Amino acid sequence: MLFLDEFPEFGTRVLEVMRQPMEDKIVTISRAKGSLTFSANFQLIAAMNPCPCGFYGDSQKPCTCAPAVVTKYQKRISGPILDRIDIHIEVPRVDYEKLSGDRLGESSQSIRKRVQAARDIQHHRFTNSQSTNSEVLCNADMRIGEVRQFCMLQPEGQSLMRAAMSQLNLSARAYHRILKLSRTIADLTGSEEIQSAHLAEALQYRPKLMMV
Repeated sequence: MLFLDEFPEFGTRVLEVMRQPMEDKIVTISRAKGSLTFSANFQLIAAMNPCPCGFYGDSQKPCTCAPAVVTKYQKRISGPILDRIDIHIEVPRVDYEKLSGDRLGESSQSIRKRVQAARDIQHHRFTNSQSTNSEVLCNADMRIGEVRQFCMLQPEGQSLMRAAMSQLNLSARAYHRILKLSRTIADLTGSEEIQSAHLAEALQYRPKLMMV
C-alpha cells in the first residue's frame, strides 16, 4: 500500500512516472547496460486539499486563494492520473455534533468479515473459471476479457452506463474500471448480478471537477 499525502505537492515527473506501474503492476528501470523489471503491485491512496490554503468550498471559512491559483493547484494532478484512481471521496468539515456524539460506527471486525466474504467470492469466481488467466486473483486484476465475462449489465444498467459515458465523457479505461468496481460493490452485498444501484454507486466515485 502506497499512501501519498499532499498529493499535488509531489513533482509532476514523480506522479506521471507512476502511471504505467499503476496499470501494469510492474516497474522497469532502464540503464545503458540493460534494464530490470520488478513487481510493483501496490494499492495507491492519496490525499489532497482542494486549494493551497485548504478552504476552497468550505462551509464556514472562506478560501483566501485567487481562482487562478486554485485552478493551477488542482491541475497539478493530470487527467490520466485521476483516471487511474477508482474511488474519489470528498471529505468535508466534520460538525461538532458528530464529533461529540456517542453514536458508534461500524466495527472493524464487522467490516473485515464483509470484505473477506467478498474476497472469497472473487477467489471462487476466478479459480473455478477455465477461461481466466491464472494471474487474476481479484476483481482489480481483471483484464478486458474477464470484465466482459463477469461484469455483464442488465438492460437498465446498460442504459445508465450509456448515459454516463455521454454526459461524463468517460474514457475506455474509466468504463472498464467502473465495471470492475461495480462488480466489487455487488460482491460486497452478496449479489450475483450487478444491479443498477451498484453501478450508480461506482459512478459516484469517479472524479468530479472541483472548480465551479
